[in-house]
Amino acid sequence: MLEMLNISKRLKAIADLVDTKKVIDVGCDHGYLYIYLTIYKDCHCIATDISKNAIKNCIDNINLYNLKDKIEVIVTDGINGIKINKEDTIVLSGMGTQTIIDILTNQNLSNNIIISSNNHLEELRKFMVKIGYYIDNEVYIVEHNIHYVIIKFKKGIRVDSIKGVSIFFPVKSPKGLKKSAGDKLFFFIEFFAFSELYTKMHGLRVSDNHS
Repeated sequence: MLEMLNISKRLKAIADLVDTKKVIDVGCDHGYLYIYLTIYKDCHCIATDISKNAIKNCIDNINLYNLKDKIEVIVTDGINGIKINKEDTIVLSGMGTQTIIDILTNQNLSNNIIISSNNHLEELRKFMVKIGYYIDNEVYIVEHNIHYVIIKFKKGIRVDSIKGVSIFFPVKSPKGLKKSAGDKLFFFIEFFAFSELYTKMHGLRVSDNHS
């Protein structure tokens, strides 16, 4: 079934971060993500897109897998008009940071938000911390020579036993590689000299994975 879905590494990485039973996929495109989530993780999915053509493609694929009774498809701008509970997961993928910020601003949001932005990751992180979220997990993958950073945010503040913060800086990418995060790749350095007070004040945490 997985091969039939033709799900990409990027979508699989996003799906692996989902741990709730209800998912709102914003900008649903072809719909493979929520088809996968419905079949393999028994999720209830709501697919939204502002494009009626995108919604038509979604519905066609949903019908192909006989899931029309399990997936809701809604034409809307972002999450406008969508009933969202705190325990749900919102997924935003394949769009720029400013668009993501516009979608999330002044909305009733869930406690779990998974984002794969194609640019300005530093601005995304700053915005999410500002509205009260921390980084619960972060995945970096390369697919077809395109680099993706997928971040799972959770509402609240988390303080680790090792106090620190992930700091990122732009560097030039290897020659010939395409990039999904604007004109620069972002790599991460872990610093462990930050106090618990600083961590609590800023809602920052050190990554679980230091490999």
